[in-house]
Amino acid sequence: MPLSRLLLCMLIASFFVQKSWSQNRYLVKGSIKDFNTSASLSDVNIFVEELNKGTSTDEDGYFQLHLPSGTYMLVITYLGYEKYSEEIKVNQNLTLSFQLLASTENLDEVIIKQDFQQKTKRQLTMSVNKLDAESIKKIPTVLGESDVIKSLKLLPGITGAGEASGGLHVRGGAADQNLILLDNAMMFNESHLFGFFSIFNPDAVSNLQLYKGGIPSNFGGRASSVLDISQKTGDLTNLKVNGGIGLVSSKLTVEGPIEKNKSSFLVSGRTSYAHLFLKLIDNPNSAFFYDLNSKLNFIINENNTLSLSGYFGRDVFKINDSFKNIYGNTLANLQWKHNFSTTLNSELSLIFSNYQFGLTIDFIGFNWDSGIKNFNLKYNLQQQLSETISLDYGVQGIYYNFNPGYIEPSRKDSGIERDQLSKKYAFENSAYVQVNQELDDFTLGYGLRLNQFLRMGQDEINLYENNQPVVFNEQLQIYESAEIQETYSTSKSEVTESFLNLEPRVSVSYSLNNQELIKANYQRINQYIHLLSNSNTPTPLDIWAPSGKYIQPQQGDQVSFGYVNNQIQKDYSLETEVFYKKINNRIDYIDGAELIANDAIEKVILSGESRAYGLEFLFRKNKGKFTGWLAYTLSRSEQKTPGRTPQETGINNGNWYNTAWDKTHDISLVGNYEFSKKWSFNASFVYQTGRPATYPISVYRYNSFEIPNYRSRNANRLPSFHHLDISATLTPKKNQNRNWKSEWIFSIYNLYNRRNAASISFQNNEDTNFQNEAVRLSIFGIIPSVSYNFKF
Repeated sequence: MPLSRLLLCMLIASFFVQKSWSQNRYLVKGSIKDFNTSASLSDVNIFVEELNKGTSTDEDGYFQLHLPSGTYMLVITYLGYEKYSEEIKVNQNLTLSFQLLASTENLDEVIIKQDFQQKTKRQLTMSVNKLDAESIKKIPTVLGESDVIKSLKLLPGITGAGEASGGLHVRGGAADQNLILLDNAMMFNESHLFGFFSIFNPDAVSNLQLYKGGIPSNFGGRASSVLDISQKTGDLTNLKVNGGIGLVSSKLTVEGPIEKNKSSFLVSGRTSYAHLFLKLIDNPNSAFFYDLNSKLNFIINENNTLSLSGYFGRDVFKINDSFKNIYGNTLANLQWKHNFSTTLNSELSLIFSNYQFGLTIDFIGFNWDSGIKNFNLKYNLQQQLSETISLDYGVQGIYYNFNPGYIEPSRKDSGIERDQLSKKYAFENSAYVQVNQELDDFTLGYGLRLNQFLRMGQDEINLYENNQPVVFNEQLQIYESAEIQETYSTSKSEVTESFLNLEPRVSVSYSLNNQELIKANYQRINQYIHLLSNSNTPTPLDIWAPSGKYIQPQQGDQVSFGYVNNQIQKDYSLETEVFYKKINNRIDYIDGAELIANDAIEKVILSGESRAYGLEFLFRKNKGKFTGWLAYTLSRSEQKTPGRTPQETGINNGNWYNTAWDKTHDISLVGNYEFSKKWSFNASFVYQTGRPATYPISVYRYNSFEIPNYRSRNANRLPSFHHLDISATLTPKKNQNRNWKSEWIFSIYNLYNRRNAASISFQNNEDTNFQNEAVRLSIFGIIPSVSYNFKF
């Protein structure tokens, strides 16, 4: 591999450069927090006037600078906070701590001068969207519950399948092509109540980053995007409590020191209680959720920090006593951070993730359980080689255990027999290196990720004639499941299939001046696990499956170009990008595919390809009493599954067809207005092209049956989707002079009562002599809500 050898030579040479550069320099590190809340502040600018250089805080509010000996003036600025300056004397390694006061001005004079490190950070994070907890809480949502996922969908290139639906679709990608991490732990289902709410509690979230492209090499395993969410670290000095009471749910967060300035804890919980109101009217049905976030943090010494974070959540849905569905995620991450020197630090993480789905249908008489769990070990090192070169490198190993389903009788007379579908096992191992380098007006980010995926043995492996589990019936011109010729079993310790792939990542940016940048990037990512679902949106019952003998890994290539102007007339910024993405080995399904309780899933799937391309536009107003943004996406997302031989027709006659989440136009307008210290107002408007659908174009009768005749797959569309949401926040004046602080939030979702179509079905109308008619299913109309938040 000439490329890997070249990179290895560069790393060896860089070692000697780093050794010379680090002499006579000292590490200046520290943390920055909010003075009132003690919340860690990310992306705060720290500028050294004498050296004309700077940096910014990470997601935990920490920063590092490497400075030669001398006396310097540190200037700290952050949008919405007072500017702070302090003189420091550097003749040894320093650890500093700062607290910033919220600004009482109109937030229009916070400008950092020539912050080269911050500019570099922007250059290398092309196609990245960031939101903090405060921004999320300002956006009006259904039933007044702040929602991380729905907030992301207001940004360009990000959409969902519809109202009250789970799943993210990033730049035309499928919902399973997103790597969703909470403190580095994988999430396999990110929604509560089938998509009404996300599982991420904003009160427990420090910040989030969504990589749509230019994904650095320390991430891998999903073909479209990475959603990296960090939980808050508990306050090291004071005990704090905050919570909220809404119409359908409540929440409470407690944080504080275990030993002051050395260790801390955070516990945050939510629960919904709308089902309690059903009992008041003797309705036996119920639907509710609860979740718990926690984090322990221990500062052992200046070079070592240990943390343990976790998440536990469950959804419960019941209809009488005949149907019960319980599902949810369990996560844990034990992390050790260690500083080897002023220029080298590491993170060692031991991670557990488990998603379980349980179903009881008593009138049939069975219990069903399925799920996926993994154990993840990751060791990451960050090294500053010189003033202009930094490295991020490490290794990762993941063990997967897939349970496609276990069924047992729920009562003795059900006639159901116990059955365990064949469990599947796999290892995913990776090694990666990422280099960030500055060259005058150019900034480069380049790296490699080497993946090895090992499919392990299982109880039953099927063999088929010509190795084809799906055959084509030339007479009927349809695909059918093949007959199993032989079945054998292998040990879980035996490797049955192996995949090895190298993934290059390259990002380049050029600074036109202090405000304007042009960028480009390319990435290749392989995805080895797949979500099997023939519905338009992910559901808790969907099954995850590993690559193997009959399922090839998805391989995604993406290229994008962009332009950024960070300062237009001081208050505004503009970002625009174009992208093209192609994915090979995208799973498709034969007509009539049955996915649930199918122990030979390979008999109903085919391998195709997908592509997506588009233009993204984001215009922001960042300062002043009125802030907000306008986001627009023009895009196309398509899929194609051609025939394997000239005789086969393929899916949709082998032609490209729209994916179920394709939306040509997607417009979001968000506004926030600080009217006074007492009142603030927020609004958001969304317009989207209707989702693709397949409608019948005619009906023919055979005996007493009516059989519809359909057009090409996804050739039609639902009506356009749009709604306007508003909210007002009342902060009582008495908050200023007491520890107990509170606010009231009044909101209206879908202000003009738009009945957006979740689906359209066709049925006979008895009142019109059984003529066929289209019936629209809508989920939400206008929904007012009120909530009360407090903290002390």
